[in-house]
Amino acid sequence: MKENISIFFIPLFLSFSLVSCENKTKTGIGEASKKKPNIIYILADDLGYGELGAYGQDKIETPNLDALAENGMVFSQHYSGAPVCAPARFMLLTGKHAGNAYIRGNDEWSERGKVWDYKEVIKDSTLEGQRPIPDSISFFPEKLQEIGYATGMNGKWGLGAPHTNSIPNKKGFDFFYGYNCQRQAHTYYPVHLYRNENRVYLNNDTIAPDRELAPGADPNNSESYVDYTLQDYAPDLMFDEMIGWISEQKDNPFFFYWASPIPHNPIQAPQKWVNYYKKKFGAEEPYLGSKGYFPNQFPRAAYAAQISYLDENVGKLVKYLKENNLYQNTLIMFTSDNGVTYTGGTDGSFFNSSGEFGEEYGKAKGFLYEGGIRVPMIVSWPNKIKPGSKTDLISAQYDVLATLSEITKFEKPSDTDGISFLPTLLQNEEAQKEHEFLFWEYPEYGGQVAIRMGEWKVVRQNLKNKKRPTLELYNLVKDPQEKNNVASEYPKIIEKATKIFKKEHSDAQIERFRIPQVENGLLENNEKPS
Repeated sequence: MKENISIFFIPLFLSFSLVSCENKTKTGIGEASKKKPNIIYILADDLGYGELGAYGQDKIETPNLDALAENGMVFSQHYSGAPVCAPARFMLLTGKHAGNAYIRGNDEWSERGKVWDYKEVIKDSTLEGQRPIPDSISFFPEKLQEIGYATGMNGKWGLGAPHTNSIPNKKGFDFFYGYNCQRQAHTYYPVHLYRNENRVYLNNDTIAPDRELAPGADPNNSESYVDYTLQDYAPDLMFDEMIGWISEQKDNPFFFYWASPIPHNPIQAPQKWVNYYKKKFGAEEPYLGSKGYFPNQFPRAAYAAQISYLDENVGKLVKYLKENNLYQNTLIMFTSDNGVTYTGGTDGSFFNSSGEFGEEYGKAKGFLYEGGIRVPMIVSWPNKIKPGSKTDLISAQYDVLATLSEITKFEKPSDTDGISFLPTLLQNEEAQKEHEFLFWEYPEYGGQVAIRMGEWKVVRQNLKNKKRPTLELYNLVKDPQEKNNVASEYPKIIEKATKIFKKEHSDAQIERFRIPQVENGLLENNEKPS
């Protein structure tokens, strides 16, 4: 069947100047440049919309992030650019939505060989990492470097393999410490991490992810799980490296991207926090490893422990900034790359991890329903953001580039899909521009497209598999759980979405990210929406 990208998915879908800075390079940073705010962007991994106290969580304790919310602003309608990590991170750093993005899904660059064999990757670094980004595509930290910012990153990269031009140090970061490869981040006790371009080997054994409990082992005996808790806990090391780097930047404006792997599986957490939640939750069923990653004797307690550990470190970071007279001039953003997962022993329904949006397969990570893409977002900026403020502004992570451009005055690319939300942060709502739509296109999990237009959201599923494609329309004000499909009742809304898709979709450059289009209308043979 002939493809036609002009057809919508069938089967488819204030200005605020802090200072002026004459210095355009990293050398000779002057007084004006020093007055620019420090910026810390914290990206949790697979943290659900409802997993913070500030968003209604009542089992997992997050006092430091709740305090950040009390001193800043909570966003109720903030979205990731994608329902899984690599494309979400690409869209954050480029300001692109999925219809224009180079990376639209996870791509492990598998033609290299045994990229999923953990032990082989340890032996051969050329098997590590994801498909690289072309040199022609720049990330916004490069723009910050140009105006005098020091830039650092820790955590999970996932946007280009070692030995390519698509590593953090060649995409705008002066400093990097963490996982280059998102597959390697499937253990928090890895054999190695990276400091800049070089491997740093840790005091850990080679325990490959997805190793189930040993045959005959007693699942109720803690000795059966000793192999899964090793010596060097990567989140500890990465946090310490971040504080060390920030300590060297006291005389420079800095941007730090803290891309924490927590609480993405595996469920591995410091014992003090596990013990705390064991007492709080009581007895529970062990997880034996049948759904991937590693077994865990107390999966609920350990999952909550991961989030409280991350919260504890956010508190330590804020304390450090205050003690070193950096806090007052530091903008902190905290969010998640996508919705909560359902694998590896996690129990989202127990924690109500997505709030009202649903945590089960088909509704959470990997899907374009609200549970997969609506994420928490807290922004703190002393003396700029009104403490305890909240906003219902519909925004996306691809707005961050435009927002930081307006704050710091780096030159914004002309083709960005984002809109600055700085006026909202400064309570200047009259100056706030709003999105006509948000756009998602995701080629995995059967092939999906979604467009949000105000209160309306169109969703298409099954665009690359053998199932019948869906055409769904939800009113998110009346039906936030996306249960009542009203597509047949509002043809003009569907028509509007069609026009948006025609304008915003471009064919993916990478074959695996392409979603076939069908010409001659929204529905074949005049079928009713399903």
